[in-house]
Amino acid sequence: MFSKEASKQLRQDFWISFGKSYPRKWILYHTNTKGLAFKFHFDTKQAMVSLDIETSDLANRISLWEKLISLKSILTKEYLPDAIFEDSFVLENQKEISRIYVLKEKVSIHNKNTWQGAMEFLNHRMHSFEQFYAEYREIIVS
Repeated sequence: MFSKEASKQLRQDFWISFGKSYPRKWILYHTNTKGLAFKFHFDTKQAMVSLDIETSDLANRISLWEKLISLKSILTKEYLPDAIFEDSFVLENQKEISRIYVLKEKVSIHNKNTWQGAMEFLNHRMHSFEQFYAEYREIIVS
């Protein structure tokens, strides 16, 4: 069991190490589309890369989701075959979003022995998401 401070330090160490190992500028929140963001997540059970639709405008969220669903076969065949699509995903703060994500299980931010595998997963999957977005951005944001 880790103290809150030890856990915080491990998280900080991981993200610093990840940034040094993969020094590039990720798109993340810079999609130029309000409410659409790419995210990294790594906790004590899994690593995740996601494309989140978080706009508070429900009509806009539905419109973006429908465009992404229309591209689902391309995304899963050419970029991320293990992508999971959830039109209604509730965050810890109870905010409802739509999310497309990929997971790597059996890794833990508290176990440095799993960090390399998590870093490779995060890098590869985010790169695939970004390639998809770059190729189909005009369709998604139109």
